[in-house]
Parts: sequence; C-alpha cells; structure tokens
Amino acid sequence: MKISKQDILTRKLMEQEEDKTEDKTEEKTESGGNGNFTQLVSKLLHSRNQVHIFHLQTKSYAEHIALNDYYDGVLDLFDGLIESYQGKYGIISNYKCEGFENYKSGEQVITYLKKLDGDIDTLRKSVKESYLQNQIDTIQELINSTLYKLRFLK
Repeated sequence: MKISKQDILTRKLMEQEEDKTEDKTEEKTESGGNGNFTQLVSKLLHSRNQVHIFHLQTKSYAEHIALNDYYDGVLDLFDGLIESYQGKYGIISNYKCEGFENYKSGEQVITYLKKLDGDIDTLRKSVKESYLQNQIDTIQELINSTLYKLRFLK
C-alpha cells in the first residue's frame, strides 16, 4: 500500500495536535493543576505528619492509639486519591506545607481534626468525578472515626 504525501502531512498535523493537547494537560497539572485539589491534598499530607507529632507527644494512651490509627490509615487513602487523580490529570506539583504544632491538649487535636474536616468539605467541591469523591469520603470517614475515639473513648 502506497502512502501519499497528503496522508503523511495529515498524520504529522494530527500528531502535532495531539502533542499540543498533551502539553496543555501537562502544563495544567505541572503548574499546580486544580489549585483547590492541590490545596486539599497538601492539607492531607500535612495532617499525616501533624497527627503523628500529636501521637508522639500525648500522654493519654487512648489518644495515642486513636491518633496511631489515623496516621497509619490516611497514608494509603491519600496515596490512592493522588494516584487516581494523577492518572487522569497528570502529576500534581506546587504542594504547600504548613508549620507544625506541638501537642498542648486533647481539645487542640480535636479542633485540628474538625478544621481539617471542614477544609476538606470546602475544597472537595472542585472535584467532579464520583470515584474521587468516594475516596475523599473514605478519608473523611477516617477523620470522623478518629474524632469519635478522641471525644468518647477515654
């Protein structure tokens, strides 16, 4: 089968258009992607380390165990959420990191987790896909389960 010059030109134009589309997707995600989603995952990544700090500094055994459950559980959930998002949209960049707090009281930890849950409620609105929403739901389930343990299991 003989390929004409016109076929070759058409293919090259199509490849160039595909490259432009891929570049735009990469630009969007490489430059930070969906800003609200990047902010959400930055908060989740920070929460894992912040809760681990609280876990190591508390003198309450019940808090120690509840916080251990959170920081052990959130990593896999976080990882799954990010990998799903990046599979569709590309690599996320421009993560932000907040400063860490030292443990002061159980109430401080409860306040921190309630604020995290509220921030997720606000930031998740930028996510349209139901499978990503479901993964976020599971993370919030872990946050609220941890809050239950901190508030009622002394």
